[in-house]
Order: sequence, then structure tokens, then C-alpha cells
Amino acid sequence: MKKSLLSLAFGGLGIGITEFVMMGLLEDIARDLRIDIPTAGHLIAAYALGVVIGAPLLVVMAGKYPPKRILIGLMVLFTVFNAFSAFAPSYYTLLISRLLAGLPHGAFFGVGSVVASRLAQPGKEAQAVSIMFAGLTIANLIGVPLGTYIGHHFIWRYSFAIVVLVGLITLLSLKLWMPNLPVKQTGSVKSQLRFFRRSEAWLIIGMIAIGTGGLFSWYSYISPLMTKVSGFSEASMTYILMLAGLGMFIGNFFGGRLADLVSPAKASVVLLFAMAVALVSQRYLAVYPVPSLVMTFILGGIAFALSAPIQMLMINTAKGSEMLAASVSQASFNIGNALGAFLGGLPIAMGYGYASPEWVGAVMATCGALFALCFIYHRSQRNSEEPIVVGQAIEEVGC
Repeated sequence: MKKSLLSLAFGGLGIGITEFVMMGLLEDIARDLRIDIPTAGHLIAAYALGVVIGAPLLVVMAGKYPPKRILIGLMVLFTVFNAFSAFAPSYYTLLISRLLAGLPHGAFFGVGSVVASRLAQPGKEAQAVSIMFAGLTIANLIGVPLGTYIGHHFIWRYSFAIVVLVGLITLLSLKLWMPNLPVKQTGSVKSQLRFFRRSEAWLIIGMIAIGTGGLFSWYSYISPLMTKVSGFSEASMTYILMLAGLGMFIGNFFGGRLADLVSPAKASVVLLFAMAVALVSQRYLAVYPVPSLVMTFILGGIAFALSAPIQMLMINTAKGSEMLAASVSQASFNIGNALGAFLGGLPIAMGYGYASPEWVGAVMATCGALFALCFIYHRSQRNSEEPIVVGQAIEEVGC
């Protein structure tokens, strides 16, 4: 089981590098392709759009196949499209390849999280999912800084070559280590989509899209915050990002354990409220270098502690359409990425300073926690009504 989960972590590593390394390579790509920085920023948006489109679409198309076959197919697409990025001759070909590279992202995490929960020992499902997301945190800790360094000092295309290499390693490990699990999702596409008629589904989606947007209100502007407010040099940003990545790595496993100990919903409430408090704290501590570094570590930890609880909450709620629902949670996470970056930039544009996005992030995280509380209340009300419904059914048949 450990090897099979490790193959999923390899996939998370490759996906994490290609998603986040672009932020550190914008200047190099813009200079090489002779475009300005805002135009190069569209490459990030194109990838996020690919995730939102591909997450539900590819899972629906591949739902009737065994999980191992789906994962291998998704990683083939991921590897090929990132190879296109490495050789893209112009801005528009790179834009298209980034859109295509984002398509398998959410579907891989969606299918992978369901597979991880099926491979786990009873009561340790969230911890198994956190092992898959560990690859994503290692990407932020090591892969992204390494890819950024290579892009700065050599050629940015080599960074995507590294992603292709990780993709090939993932394919090999999936082939050798992933067991042949049977197809469990036997319902039609129409029956799977019925899950989204339920208010619980949209409460979770709202919690993810708005709540996790609080993270990106902070993380999208971490560079000017640390250099212009905390007083660090631009050269030190690589190490600051590695510190945030270390927090993500540790927090990811903490979140998986917390979700197994209490429940995914309760863990999400606690972590989202903790994120709001941490963001407000960073707003006031950012002027002090050492406390600002401590909060960077803590915020990174809280942010990725949410990964496993959110995935397990969606999986546990969407019986019969687990893979589709888990992939949609990844699409929602990328919507939060876009919302957080956009809303967090508004107070900066209005002249409130580089620490002002933390207020936006705190509000978004609090709203996410309220969505999670509404989910818990809705679920408790539904469970309390079920005995009444059963009793009415017994009376109707004359028992």
C-alpha cells in the first residue's frame, strides 16, 4: 500500500511543480518570448482554467474504466502537454499547452484521492489522502525553488523538462505499484450529476472556492509583502518560499490526522477559522522580520492542512459519484486561487499597502468556515429527519 500511495505522491510532485513554478519564471519567459509581464501572467490563468474545465470533464469521460487505467491515462496527458510547454516556440503555443496541461490536474487528484481512501486502513483514510498531497507540498518545498533557480540561471524550458521527467517516473510507478482496483462507480453520468442538486454539494464548493481563496490573497502577494513590508531582500525570497513550503509539508500531514480524529467537516471549520486569525496576525506582525517569518510558516501549514479534510468531506458526502465530486473540489480550489488573487489585489490598487490583502483573506477564510458550519448544521438536520421519514414509509405500507 505504501508504494501505491507513493506513486500518487509522485504525481502530486509533478503537478505541484508545473502549477507553481510558472510564478517564478514569468520574467524569464516574458523576456524570452518578448512579451510583457501582465501578458505572461495569462499563462498562469490558462493553467487554472484548464483545471476547472478538465476536472469534471475527464472524470465523467473516464468514469467507467478501472482507477489504475484512468490514473495512467491522465498522467500520459499531463506528461505530453508539459513536453509541449518545454518546446513551445511562441507565446500562443505556450498558452495553449498550459491550458491543456491543466486539464488532467484536478481529475488526477480527484481519482487519486478516492483511490488513496480505498487503499487506506479503516479510520485512516484522510491520512492516506494526505500522502498523495505530500507530493504537492514537496513541490513547493524543493521542486519549485529548484525549477525557478534553473529557469533563472539556464533556460526556463529546462524547468518543464524536469516536470516531464517526474511525469515519466510517475507513470512507471503507477504501472508497477498501483493495484488493479475494480470499478466501483457504476452509476450513469446523469445519476452522478444528481449529487450537485443537493445543497450540501454547493456548501462544500462554496467553502472551498471562498475559504481557500483566503490563502491566495496572502500567497499571491507574499513577495512584495516580505520585501517591502518585512524588509527582506529579493534574493532571500527563495528561502522564504521554502519556509512556507516546509509549513505546507508538515501541515498537510497534521490536517490528515486531524480529519481522522474528529471529522473532515469539523477539521475544516477549525482550520479555516485558524487561517483567518493567522492572516490578521500577519497583517500586524509583517513589519517585524522574525515574527513575519514565523507567520509565513504557520500560514503555509494551515493552508495545506485543509487539503485532506476537504477531499474526504467531498468523498464522504458524494456516495456513488466520489471521483467526480473529488475532482470538482480541485476545480473549486483553483477558482479560490483566482478569486483570492483578484480580491487581494484590490486594496493594494486602492493604496492600502501590501499587508492589506490579509484583511481580504481573513474575511474569505471566515466565510469559508461559515459555509462549513452550515454544512454541519444541514447534515445534522437531515440525519435527525431520517427516522421520521422511515417511520412514515412503514405506516404507508401498512406495517
